[in-house]
Amino acid sequence: MPDTNGNMIEVKDLVTHYGETKIIDGVSFAVKRGEIFVIIGGSGCGKTTLLKHMTGLLTPTSGTIIHDGVNIVELDEDQIAEVQRNIGIAFQSGGLFNSMTVGENVAMPLREYGKVDDALVTALVRLKLSMVGLGGAADLMPGELSGGMRKRAGLARAIALDPPVIYFDEPSAGIDPIIASGLDDLILNLNKLMGITFIIVTHELYSIRKISHRILMLDKGKAIFIGTLEEALISSVERVRQFFERRPDEQMAQQGR
Repeated sequence: MPDTNGNMIEVKDLVTHYGETKIIDGVSFAVKRGEIFVIIGGSGCGKTTLLKHMTGLLTPTSGTIIHDGVNIVELDEDQIAEVQRNIGIAFQSGGLFNSMTVGENVAMPLREYGKVDDALVTALVRLKLSMVGLGGAADLMPGELSGGMRKRAGLARAIALDPPVIYFDEPSAGIDPIIASGLDDLILNLNKLMGITFIIVTHELYSIRKISHRILMLDKGKAIFIGTLEEALISSVERVRQFFERRPDEQMAQQGR
């Protein structure tokens, strides 16, 4: 049953380990329906691990993840797969299969989950590609695309089934600033026009400033800040200020002398 307080996802007291190492340490937060929620933090702080838990790709040590009223931590493999049909996942590299055309990649969720007539698949694929600015790319191979185009194609596949929520891991990684800005605009447009909720992991300050509705910052597996960009910029938390002011750790600065 959907949450009645406007939250699409609620994470409560999440803890996870890799071996003896605690990667996520008691993290709690909620993502509102229709917002662009950005997860930030330094390398190795647990951002991508958290994303994998929220999409059901990993199971935590303890805690709950309520997705549209359902605690996905308690679900079995088949039930998780059912939840995953209603989410889109765009990987850092685009996640395309190199042996398939761009159109075939986008068609995969339509054929596997969508129960769409074959006669409609081609039209829907071209529609989704057009929405991300790749209307003429259906017959191309992934190897023929630039890095930015691969990310757009991955996003087209993520929206193939019109999911209410999309998870995006490092959308700006590996592409030039101009292409990255265009991808930011695309995310904003999809959010505005289709009401898609986005949960995005990124470290790019420009993108964070441009697209975020609210921000979660992780540090050593803990949530040290949750709030808007405006609140982050005046935060009393030193690590938050350090991130947005692009100041290195004192120890790192001393090592660089």
